Amino acid sequence: MLRQLKTRWWKALAVVLLLYTFTAGMLIDVPARFVLHETIRNLFFHVPVWFTMILLLLVSLIYSTLYLRHGKLAYDIVAEQLAKVAVVFGVLGFLTGALWGNYTWGDTFSWLFADTKILGAFIGLLIYVAYFILRGSVPDEEKRARISSVYSIFAYILLIVFIFVIPRLTDSLHPGNGGNPAFSTYDLDNTMRLVFYPAVFAYFLTGCWIASQLIRLRILHYRKHNINI
Repeated sequence: MLRQLKTRWWKALAVVLLLYTFTAGMLIDVPARFVLHETIRNLFFHVPVWFTMILLLLVSLIYSTLYLRHGKLAYDIVAEQLAKVAVVFGVLGFLTGALWGNYTWGDTFSWLFADTKILGAFIGLLIYVAYFILRGSVPDEEKRARISSVYSIFAYILLIVFIFVIPRLTDSLHPGNGGNPAFSTYDLDNTMRLVFYPAVFAYFLTGCWIASQLIRLRILHYRKHNINI
């Protein structure tokens, strides 16, 4: 992982895809859907940041599992930093969602506890905030890494339940939940797919790029204090 982070091709790809996403996302023709209208362009920004959060947390979970299996502190470092960046993308998801909700649902924040999926995502973020509080409360490095890795497994399972399972069982304003048609069958046409999927990849690569810098800083911190990783 650490060696792969030093390569540059994927960083260049992230920049190119980001430029493509922001440019094409504003210029391409989009479906004239009732209520959404031009705000449907937020699909290229709001949804991919949530996907990125989920993917980054999945990779974080993988590295937490690797730590439990091999006991190398480097795996815990990677897991922690990926989770940090993922939470930032989650906050961006809420901000872009608030902007979108203001134009389509007529309100900015009151829908937070009115929509099942949004409430589930909010609870999921709080679970990961608790993850960092837990880490800060354990002074011993190995004990902290072990407890955090176990917590990460349950946290991710709960996140998936709150975001994907429960909203499908109850009413939700979001597409694909509570009986509403999904974007893939209602709003996301072939032209939009040419921007949407690269956007997801672009944000994910950007998240990995940010995390890689945090990982390097953390490794330097451990080396400065002569901690074996």
